[in-house]
Amino acid sequence: MKAALPFRSSPSEAAPAGRTAALRCRPVRDADERASHHLIRREVFVTEQRLFTGDDRDAHDDASDTLHVIGLVGGAAAGTVRLYPLDGVGRVWKGDRLAVLPQHRRSGIGGPLVRLAVLLAMQQGGGRMKASVQAVNTGFFLELGWSCDGTVDDHLGVPHQPMSIALR
Repeated sequence: MKAALPFRSSPSEAAPAGRTAALRCRPVRDADERASHHLIRREVFVTEQRLFTGDDRDAHDDASDTLHVIGLVGGAAAGTVRLYPLDGVGRVWKGDRLAVLPQHRRSGIGGPLVRLAVLLAMQQGGGRMKASVQAVNTGFFLELGWSCDGTVDDHLGVPHQPMSIALR
């Protein structure tokens, strides 16, 4: 994706356990990183998967309590996830818009993105995190400690599995 900016990670950021130091995840730091976050989502959800027309942004993107996370592979923006409280008090969080660019899907950045989202929700006082996961990715989330939380349903024409994880 030409428009994504090649951000360099700092030595103080922790690399995922068992992976090369080239993988980094963090909350977006500035407007350029936020733009890259949205470009990745648009590439995956609009261009590749055709789930949205034009853009996938919604009201959660501009909410003050939404956290946007970016994943870097070799310093280049490669993946994203966002999270926000569902209940108004921050006890239940939702993780969504997990997206990894096709060329980085074998890099291992997806797990660190999800783990950081869980950690950030926990640090905000959350007790549980929920997600509606594309059904083909259920096994990936189960490996990360998530549980199925209901039956598969249709979302934008794609089967999604409701899932959750305890944060405490």
